[in-house]
Amino acid sequence: MARKSTPAAPVFTSLPSELSGRFPITDISPSVLGGRRPAAAAVGELIPVTATCFREGHDSLGVEIVLTRPDGTVISVQRMHSTGTGLDGWAGAIRPDSIGLWHFTIRSWGDTWATWEHRADIKVPAGIDVDLELEEGALLLEAHATTLSDKNSAKALQRAASTMRNTEFTHADRLAAAHDPVIEAIIVANPMREYPTDSGPWPLRVQRRRALYGSWYEFFPRSEGASTDPRRSGTFNEAAKRLPAIADMGFDVVYVPPIHPIGHVNRKGPNNTLTPGPQDPGSPWAIGSIEGGHDAVHPDLGTLADFDAFVASMNALGMEIALDLALQAAPDHPWVAAHPEWFTTRADGTIAYAENPPKKYQDIYPLNFDNDPEGLYAEVERVVRFWVDRGVRIFRVDNPHTKPLWVWERLIAAINDTDPDVLFLAEAFTRPPMMRALAEVGFQQSYTYFTWRTDKAGLESYGRELAGPASAYMRPNFFTNTPDILHESLQKGGPAMFAIRATLAATMSPTYGIYSGFELYEGTALREGSEEYLDTEKFQYRPRDWAAAAAEGRTLGPYLAELNRWRREHPALQDLRSLTFHPTDNDMVLAYSKRDGDDLVLVIVTLDSFHDQAATITWDLATLGRTAPFAAHDLVTGQTWNWDATTYAELRPREHVAHIVHVR
Repeated sequence: MARKSTPAAPVFTSLPSELSGRFPITDISPSVLGGRRPAAAAVGELIPVTATCFREGHDSLGVEIVLTRPDGTVISVQRMHSTGTGLDGWAGAIRPDSIGLWHFTIRSWGDTWATWEHRADIKVPAGIDVDLELEEGALLLEAHATTLSDKNSAKALQRAASTMRNTEFTHADRLAAAHDPVIEAIIVANPMREYPTDSGPWPLRVQRRRALYGSWYEFFPRSEGASTDPRRSGTFNEAAKRLPAIADMGFDVVYVPPIHPIGHVNRKGPNNTLTPGPQDPGSPWAIGSIEGGHDAVHPDLGTLADFDAFVASMNALGMEIALDLALQAAPDHPWVAAHPEWFTTRADGTIAYAENPPKKYQDIYPLNFDNDPEGLYAEVERVVRFWVDRGVRIFRVDNPHTKPLWVWERLIAAINDTDPDVLFLAEAFTRPPMMRALAEVGFQQSYTYFTWRTDKAGLESYGRELAGPASAYMRPNFFTNTPDILHESLQKGGPAMFAIRATLAATMSPTYGIYSGFELYEGTALREGSEEYLDTEKFQYRPRDWAAAAAEGRTLGPYLAELNRWRREHPALQDLRSLTFHPTDNDMVLAYSKRDGDDLVLVIVTLDSFHDQAATITWDLATLGRTAPFAAHDLVTGQTWNWDATTYAELRPREHVAHIVHVR
């Protein structure tokens, strides 16, 4: 058999040196694969930058971050500060303000002035080598004055040098001239750099703000306005009537499952049965039939013009669509007859259907990119560009971990080269190495394991991972539930558990989502021990009486609207990297903080949906950037308290499940 080649994909080959300069610079963060791929960032995001910088001996170092725009211009030079741990750590922050491939460089240098200050501050008060030390300091100032373009600053340094040499003054006064605030400010603005050493440039891929922050709502357009007796699909026009209510809850992104024609061959019936009735609609993920494939819409939903109008209605309400990109085909998809080489043929001549034992998907044929990689890839890119040209700017990609990584690396790079605002969300509930690799090759967002993290230890460890090392490459999307995943906690936790999970998702992660019906507390499983919904919407229409639920108070909608309003009003809740957990003395109570600049939000949430819980929280004031006591305004209750470094809190799930506190 002839060897098949894999199409070329873009790679980042820059390898910033860490040890080749005069002063070693190591452990740079954020970085991905040693700089071979760009770290993730979003417009307006405050990005902590850290490095380990050291030198031989005991002389001082200066360290700074040089931030460079995509066009090569330097936008800022920020001094870094020592982390004070004694391990040569340095920290700073940058905030890029536009889309594109940015770079930052870590620069260290011998800080001759700081070295002299440290030595003089010890020896002069002790009367050791006073005149010699002050003379050396004066010489440094005089030499530095010749490098300054500002004449007033140069003269100030020269005057200080003269004072330092004047033996008519006391030792203390001569030394004080070197520490004059004016002199210190001049030198901070114009450092004395000796043997500057650069590490970089380190790449930083800056995406639009939605890559970092957003509230997602998933629903099936075919269920809105649908009828179950007789069975009839809803349409785009009817689904548009649901959009104002979604917007009123404060959601930014509306995600719709596949809207394409659904296959008839091996179509599934209710609850994934193999015996569909003639009016059963089948799974939207079984894409393609005689009516068309991935570039068509299901005729029951309407026309392409109706889809355009549906999206326009969404945009007018301040929301945008996320379209499902499921690279697979029903047995009667046009691809199957035209390109059987795009699939896997078994020994008996049949095409293999999808399996994830014990699950079987007889109505879906997986794609095989190994037989005709160029031909199949070209068709995939054509399909994506078809929808991009219709205004779609977000794709939720179904099961990307079942496709070769080169497909996504090449596709995302190609699309972003012409349309840099297009985002791709990886729906990959799989092993960590693959989830990480998908993010590293270009996916701007990723589904996560949040659904299965329900205890305090699990939430804290996973939160630290996502806000820490993983933040360099992965932007998480915390979905509370999906059409495939109804966690046991929602099945058995009652309405308060829905509020708890929504609170955790919306305040721990800058991006989160819910699947339609969550706000109605839908939690009935197919069977005990299953995470499948009973009468799952994947295989049948599921119209809901939204008005009746609201009239009877059977909805979490008002609380979701408040959560999303607080997220819009507080930049801290739009941040990922600042997530910090604080100790509590009760494992059923979780406490954490998020901060962006001066905006600080504290969250105390119960993990028990049935019983009252109380805890004492110990706040890390250094992390909060506050001193105690501080004014704490509870967004949930409207109350304001003065909190100390330790706070006692009570939570009654029948009343409220969390304190979400803005620190004023």
